Amino acid sequence: MRIHKHRNLLRPGSACFFLDVDGTLLEFGPTPDAVGVHAELLQLLVDVAAACDGALALISGRSLAQLDALFGPRQWPAAGLHGAQRRDARGRMHVHPGDPIPDQIRDALTQLAASQPGVLLEDKGPAIAVHYRLAPVNIETELRQRIDRLVATYAHGALQVQPGAYVLELKPAGATKARAIEQFLLEAPFADRRPIFAGDDLTDLDGFATVERHAGLSIAVGPRVRAMLNLPSPDDLHALLREFLEAGIAA
Repeated sequence: MRIHKHRNLLRPGSACFFLDVDGTLLEFGPTPDAVGVHAELLQLLVDVAAACDGALALISGRSLAQLDALFGPRQWPAAGLHGAQRRDARGRMHVHPGDPIPDQIRDALTQLAASQPGVLLEDKGPAIAVHYRLAPVNIETELRQRIDRLVATYAHGALQVQPGAYVLELKPAGATKARAIEQFLLEAPFADRRPIFAGDDLTDLDGFATVERHAGLSIAVGPRVRAMLNLPSPDDLHALLREFLEAGIAA
């Protein structure tokens, strides 16, 4: 893999890592529950974190509880629900302020998912994801219009619709992966390191801009978005992380 022009950013003594999960570290499954983390990947993350003094965080649309179930037993520094939840390296919890999702929206989305074949509702508490990967036809436009109307009618600016890969997600307005990364960069062990953020989707673009602004490296995995470094698949990101470790050994 050609990393020579980014090699100064990939040295263990200078880097910190922010890694998206679905589509980035893991291949997408047909449903959110149909994925797992194999032991080899988990050990790779442990080794990378050790090489950069623990400066590795998961940055995901999943909740922290879901991340802990996937990547346990270790509780990683992590931002969940696109930054609405954050656990720092000392284990302290930070929650983005916001109102609960109105019952009218939750009830309407429940009815919507029940009436549309292949549409799956994932209720995360402060956020709700409407997945349509298994829908027999492309219904993204119809779903987006109906969800936008619900948000405009009942949320009064408190919620934002975040599009993704076959998903539309309602999350607290103002909660972003970029904001979570900025907060991590103010804290040990992330402070004074060059940030590397890997993501795969529209929700990661603001995170890309943030690490680039901090003289770091943005990495896009898959075809949906572009960044400073573009990798075809999660397997290629795993290979890059192994190369990072080898560069540290050789340094």
